[in-house]
Amino acid sequence: MDNQTTDGAAKCPFTGATTLSSKLGSAGTGPVNRDWWPNQLKLNILRQYSSKSNPMDQTFNYVSEFKSLDLKAVKQDIVDLMTNSQEWWPADYGHYGPFFIRMAWHSAGTYRVSDGRGGAGEGLHRFAPQNSWPDNGNLDKARRLLWPIKQKYGKKISWADLMILAGNVSLENMGFKTFGFGGGREDVWESDDTYWGAEKEWLEDNRYSGDRELENPLAAVQMGLIYVNPEGPNGNPDPVLSAKDIRETFARMAMNDEETVALIAGGHAFGKAHGAGDPSHVGPAPEGAPIEEQGLGWKNSFGKGNAEDTITSGIEGAWTATPTKWDNSYLKLLFKYDWTQTKSPAGATQWIPTDESAANLVPDAHIEGKFHAPVMTTADLALRFDPEYEKISRRFLEDFDYFSDAFARAWFKLTHRDMGPISRYLGKEVPSEELIWQDPVPKYEPVDLDIDQIKSEIKSSQLSLYNFVYTAWVSASTFRKTDKRGGANGSRIRLQPQGNWETVNTPRVWDTLAYLEGLQQTVAKGMSLADLIVLAASAAIEKASEELVKVPFTPGRTDATQEQTDVESFAVLEPIADGFINYLKKDTTVPSEVLLVEKANMLGLTPVEMVVLLGGMRTLVGQTLHTGYLNAMVSGKFSWTKVSEDSYLATRDGQDAGSATRADLIVGSNSELRAIAEVYASDDAKQKFLNDFASVWTKVMNLDMF
Repeated sequence: MDNQTTDGAAKCPFTGATTLSSKLGSAGTGPVNRDWWPNQLKLNILRQYSSKSNPMDQTFNYVSEFKSLDLKAVKQDIVDLMTNSQEWWPADYGHYGPFFIRMAWHSAGTYRVSDGRGGAGEGLHRFAPQNSWPDNGNLDKARRLLWPIKQKYGKKISWADLMILAGNVSLENMGFKTFGFGGGREDVWESDDTYWGAEKEWLEDNRYSGDRELENPLAAVQMGLIYVNPEGPNGNPDPVLSAKDIRETFARMAMNDEETVALIAGGHAFGKAHGAGDPSHVGPAPEGAPIEEQGLGWKNSFGKGNAEDTITSGIEGAWTATPTKWDNSYLKLLFKYDWTQTKSPAGATQWIPTDESAANLVPDAHIEGKFHAPVMTTADLALRFDPEYEKISRRFLEDFDYFSDAFARAWFKLTHRDMGPISRYLGKEVPSEELIWQDPVPKYEPVDLDIDQIKSEIKSSQLSLYNFVYTAWVSASTFRKTDKRGGANGSRIRLQPQGNWETVNTPRVWDTLAYLEGLQQTVAKGMSLADLIVLAASAAIEKASEELVKVPFTPGRTDATQEQTDVESFAVLEPIADGFINYLKKDTTVPSEVLLVEKANMLGLTPVEMVVLLGGMRTLVGQTLHTGYLNAMVSGKFSWTKVSEDSYLATRDGQDAGSATRADLIVGSNSELRAIAEVYASDDAKQKFLNDFASVWTKVMNLDMF
């Protein structure tokens, strides 16, 4: 009777629901662990994208599949699709190009430079919450329109690549010359746990403090938006205030003023906005839609529900009279007319020319012989009334070729920013020019060296073994899986800004680098410092294990120059915490164990790998590699006393026995981490620990070896 109610009705063992309707209405709403223990450390972020949710075979290799793709044929299929209207979702102006541009933009536009999250790189636009954000209204139809092409080419092209490619092909088909296209975005198969804000309602903006200071790491101004509110801050139709929001938001998405203006002016050269009727006619987003809608959302009961009756953003109208052609008419109209406020049929604030002769300038998107005035949003007018944006806009207006090049480069950056170095790009349309935001490094030239001799020399050094381990760690652990930036390749720890980071600017690092530079003059001639840093740590770990484990080494790294390093862009990679070396930046308020998990997540570690790596790093400080730390954390032989927010003193048998941080104590405190640690602290796991540490260490060292 465990799964029955008192009256004998069947009960779901997971949700406790007793009927289909109640199950659907309350699925998963019974108490979970975090309801009982809200301060429990969240480890689920380290278990994302499990192989259990991935339908591809273990042997699947997307790089190989994409290389076998006939990219030209795919592009032609997209071209053919764009002008073949489907009855259920008729294309504006008979062309899906503007629709696909918006899809590509909104897929990529979630990127934020602070932590590299968001972006188009994994196809997350298909999943909640992005697929149901108010700002992504009706883009579910754009993906559904592309399904026949995805179905045709299957595993040879990911959704992530196809959505961006569709945007590129759309631009090209409407007369624009793109900068290029790089494939290589491999799909994931589940939503992620990215923090998009604390608000509980769509379009709320409880993310500001002080003088409209936006909470880090957020970039969009409201929950469920990609960038800014087109009607102005909180709907305030002030173009100058809107410019402030635009500048901060685009900067947090890695764009400067010129790139920002280029993207807005270039993107709004195409298509139209939709606000044909009252928003009350629009049903729930895909994730909240009834099961019979089969993954589609925003069902519209106004008129036909599509075409001229479409309701999306609430803004209604086109920016130009040529919405399917690349030209400079957006900027021409922006500066030609004076603009007055009006309301769309959906009640949104927008702007139209005061000159009544413009009333019949723009053809209707669906009804032949019907015309409208062009429209601008408050955000559009920011390009005219913000002093800096105006200068750039007028420069673009006067030099169309310069504007076209600026938009091409900004669009390429928008759609490729989270892909990492150019070595990851696939296909025949990858541009030859390497850009500073791609973190370039020199080409690797193999050298014939005696690796064992170099390792032997390092092992006989008078330097602390931990010096080599620490230096390699602060070099390689800058990598973040979100946008494939950082890592050991380039040896940028000797350059600005990394050379001044608290974790790097230490005698330990500079002494180690000086020693390794000396080796480059003797036994390691021709080897890059980047490779040598990693090799030295491998040698040190082997010696610390009493030669009971071998640490694999793969060469291929080169040394970047200061000119190849974007100082401002690299500054965001500086860690505020690194639990693996017990570093916590002063005045950091987030608990160090939470930041430890975040660091592990950025490195793509599992909970097991995190525990093993932490356990090894702690003992390596003492020049040896063993399970002593993990044993101490689970033994129960120590008493701990809190002395500050992140400092605890230990006693054993009444005697002082050292200190620890929250990042240390979590191993013994959290039941899941303790269970892992107990495996390695057991007497029969000593060699397993050494082998597993060598494996995860090598993984981190090679994260940027694409």
